[in-house]
Amino acid sequence: MIRALFLGLLILSAAFAGGNNYKNFDVAVYCRVYEVREMKDPAWLESRWNAISKNVKIDKVYLETHRDMIVADQATLDQAKRFFTSKGVKVAGGITTTVNEANLFETFCYTNPAHRQKLKEVVELTAKNFDEVILDDFFFTSCKCDNCIRAKGSKSWTEFRLGLMDEAGRSLVLDPARAVNPKVKVIIKYPNWYDHFQNLGFNLETEPKNFDKIYTGTETRDAVYSNQHLQPYHGYSIVRYFDNIKPGGNAGGWVDTGGMRYLDRYAEQLWLTLFAKAPEIKLFDIRQIYQPVRKEDGAMLPDSEVTRVAGYVFEQVDGFLGQLGKPIGVKTYKPYHSSGEDFLPSYLGMLGIPMDIVPEFPAEARTVLLTECARYDKAIVEKIRKHLVDGKSVVITSGLLKALQGKGIEDIVELEYTGKTVSTREFYGWGVNAKAETDILIPEIRYATNDSWELISALTSPSRTTGTPLLHQAKYSKGTLYVLTIPQNQGDLYSLPADVLRVIRDIVARDMYVRLEAPARMGLFVYDNNRFIVESFLDNMGPVRIVADKRITKLRDLTSGQQLSGQPRGNTTVFETFLRGGGYRVFAAE
Repeated sequence: MIRALFLGLLILSAAFAGGNNYKNFDVAVYCRVYEVREMKDPAWLESRWNAISKNVKIDKVYLETHRDMIVADQATLDQAKRFFTSKGVKVAGGITTTVNEANLFETFCYTNPAHRQKLKEVVELTAKNFDEVILDDFFFTSCKCDNCIRAKGSKSWTEFRLGLMDEAGRSLVLDPARAVNPKVKVIIKYPNWYDHFQNLGFNLETEPKNFDKIYTGTETRDAVYSNQHLQPYHGYSIVRYFDNIKPGGNAGGWVDTGGMRYLDRYAEQLWLTLFAKAPEIKLFDIRQIYQPVRKEDGAMLPDSEVTRVAGYVFEQVDGFLGQLGKPIGVKTYKPYHSSGEDFLPSYLGMLGIPMDIVPEFPAEARTVLLTECARYDKAIVEKIRKHLVDGKSVVITSGLLKALQGKGIEDIVELEYTGKTVSTREFYGWGVNAKAETDILIPEIRYATNDSWELISALTSPSRTTGTPLLHQAKYSKGTLYVLTIPQNQGDLYSLPADVLRVIRDIVARDMYVRLEAPARMGLFVYDNNRFIVESFLDNMGPVRIVADKRITKLRDLTSGQQLSGQPRGNTTVFETFLRGGGYRVFAAE
């Protein structure tokens, strides 16, 4: 169902005149080599440009020189560059390192001398034409040909590919590009499946240092009908993660229409990317975003519904984005080349917990969240211990507890991940007596009475005569360790009752000056200047309770000007409001 935001949008003539950039971000359009070839026809190019640019103010166009072994010819590149330059639009180059994208995204083989030479030639051609070049997100390898098998030897595929792609990036891309054009800036764009990067050779430890900039693929698409089932919040959290990998060097967010079932999902990708403060947002691609409108009589109008939506979103967000400070959230440590409880921060973000994924252990944070990914740091137990001795808090997931059993965690607290799975739908604890609508399968955790304590107990079904911790705490030195039990199906986090989520948020997001009391599928985006955004990922309008620090007595809606007054509750102030399904509100805390 298309949400209310766009029910009337597509019948409007939302034509925004060009000539002025947006105040808080740039907008770019990517053109595949297939469409670049069409640009030899001035009429084709003019018609596409007119249809797109009347809805969106475009600052830059990326012209691709290679994809699927197709190379753009120099005459067409020259003509396209002249056209866009005459429109006052910046021009950059793009390269996609696929042999046959339609064949399960077949990439170059980097042990194949012919492929290596081909890539070097394409890079040289592109760098001669452009001072900025981006690699689309296929600079990885899935090849297991006989050459690769021999070259791998006794290494794991992950170890082999990480080294191979690091070498290929330097010797086949960066060195040739800089040799023909010393001014060139080369950007590597990463896709959205970061938990699996290392398995295909994407090297987040070395490549961001080698390349001039990185770029973020925020194309989270549909959370159900897509291969990775990436949650909408992922479009925000991945930009923040890449910002932390290369501070100041994350050039932007890349959004496409692929897998988009509804236009509101596309709009959501756009604004989530901007909520994360991406300096540039790139629309992929000129073919996909040019979708002529069909009239009732069957005639086609040279217009684009997609860019109407994009233009509307950009105008709305640009109106308040400059008033927001730096995004902040719960520090979540993900070591390089790690995996486990895949993409869990995005699920937690959908619970209204602001996430901030970092590649180094955040010793400065008062509260740290550690998922199973942290097991890849061999010193993680000692880092947990030091954080607790310093009087701080650490929240670990049940997945990490399982991974650390027998590796020193028992010196902090003697908990046992039993390996059993139990069914629950009732929860009891400190201020909690709630029931879920469906059964939830969770791992059983055994603890020693009085050595540590349950904050929320999950009562096992159907007898309810036994239970296991859903949220557990253990004191150590001057700090507190918490264990958050993750359901066997991470999506079942959304089935937890609102009262259960309230306690989880109070613990995990305890350092935020604002928190939510609401059901799951609500997002909270917090900034360091007392500004925040609340978004509903639900379909229907519903109440939301905003809980802020006691010093905050009023909230001002930055888009409508409406003011909310709160009611004191202990050390907090509570605000009641409503949020429509698929919508968001932007507040200043005063």
